[in-house]
Amino acid sequence: MNSRTEIAALFPATLYDFLSSGNGYKVRLALAHLQLPYRYEEVDLVRGESRTSEFLARNPVGKIPVLVLADGTVLCESNAILWWLCEDSDWMPEGRLARQRVLQWMSFEQYNHEPTVAVLRARALHPEFGTLSEAQRTDLLKRGHLALDVMEQTLSRRPFLVEDQLSIADVALYAYTHVAHQGGYDLHRYSGIRAWLARCRQGLPALRIDETPA
Repeated sequence: MNSRTEIAALFPATLYDFLSSGNGYKVRLALAHLQLPYRYEEVDLVRGESRTSEFLARNPVGKIPVLVLADGTVLCESNAILWWLCEDSDWMPEGRLARQRVLQWMSFEQYNHEPTVAVLRARALHPEFGTLSEAQRTDLLKRGHLALDVMEQTLSRRPFLVEDQLSIADVALYAYTHVAHQGGYDLHRYSGIRAWLARCRQGLPALRIDETPA
């Protein structure tokens, strides 16, 4: 039995997610690409549903997404789930160095990109999460643009982030970059990123970030 067959045997699974979340969107894109069946359970973060005892029993950190496999195995952290799902797929390049580059970009996404781009977007879409001062908003915009600058340096000279092919590194960063404007980020100055977004859209499943999975 190969690894893809072993993974398929663990589905259908249940995905606990919040529909507007880019972190959850990464996993939904991978599940759609791999054609793995799953049941979707909305966890309303605005109402605090990720802090219930029932949810915390699945993920003590109290964050989505959480993927529960058919055998009861619980997977947490969006990029870790993405890696597990796609490790032997066409979204993972071959070679030790190429995989290191993938992990490097995915770490960049969580430490530099998501804490700025995603936070401003979340506050704009869900003011219930709390308001930001003008100084906080200015700081997030500045640091978010610095992260986008780093992406632009690579994407101005190559079509994708790693080895000129779409990989989970692109999926991880596409999730919040393609909706960065919702948080006030101006992507017009990033021609490389805009061209990359168009290429990603051609290679990704036709699933919007706010679309309820079938």
